[in-house]
Amino acid sequence: MAIPTSRTNEKGKITIDESKCNGCGLCVEVCKDFNFQIRNKKVTLSDNPLFGCLACGHCMAICPTEAIAISGRELSPDDLFALEPIERRSSYGQMLNLLESRRSIREFSDKAIERDILDKIIQAAQSAPMGIPPSDVHLLVLDSQVKVRKFAEDFCTYLNTIKWFFSEWFLTIMRPFWGKTNDKLFRQFIKPLAQEYTENMKAGIDLVTYDAPLALYFYGSPYTDPADPLIAATYAMIAGESLGLGTCMIGGIHPFIQNGKKAKRFREMQGIRFKSREGLFVVFGFPKVHYSKGIRRTFAAIDFS
Repeated sequence: MAIPTSRTNEKGKITIDESKCNGCGLCVEVCKDFNFQIRNKKVTLSDNPLFGCLACGHCMAICPTEAIAISGRELSPDDLFALEPIERRSSYGQMLNLLESRRSIREFSDKAIERDILDKIIQAAQSAPMGIPPSDVHLLVLDSQVKVRKFAEDFCTYLNTIKWFFSEWFLTIMRPFWGKTNDKLFRQFIKPLAQEYTENMKAGIDLVTYDAPLALYFYGSPYTDPADPLIAATYAMIAGESLGLGTCMIGGIHPFIQNGKKAKRFREMQGIRFKSREGLFVVFGFPKVHYSKGIRRTFAAIDFS
């Protein structure tokens, strides 16, 4: 039995070179699918794995003698690389400084983002953790101001075709079904947001993607863990910040393009492969404004049980 994704429906293949195995048992300890056991001071495959190899690569990455090789599920031994020593990794202070200095930037210069910078952002985002490997996150890349602007214009044109969705009669009908909270959210946020998008676009003002020179849309397939696209988008945002870019997460596009025939046609027109439970746009660009102060943020609650 293998856990399916849009990329594969097979189990990973585990190969053990017994001549290299020193019986340390690290693979047994880190494999949470219970694929391994120690017999006669050597690692062997167990008879009772949970799902079959997911190809997370933990066993291959931790084996000190390179006795284990995993292939399949989009993984191979060629994907291994040496990690930097701990002392060369970012300190907590450096990381916190980067995170606390980040603000949502919506004012960008016209400077294009070079392909090398884009490749680094994508490389960092691909390292994000996932529910089940291989990652089922899909990425739409709009890598120029022209492409980003065209997407925003197409999106506003699409919104104008579903105005009924924000009409008073529809909201009144739906209120008993989706409750008071959603009714308030639609009336006080979603409806005015859609109106702001479309009315400003008529005037030539892009409040959807802010004429950014780069936009990345992270979304999933029907198999994707809903959190995966959001985590990958966050990694991309942090990578962009580390490269001197301003970034902004755009949450007002994804929900509008998920349901209905018109939404499906819009996705197909834009090259978006799947309807996705969760998804997120992130826009990037060289900032026109710079902040000299940060603002402390808090959670709604922190409860220690």
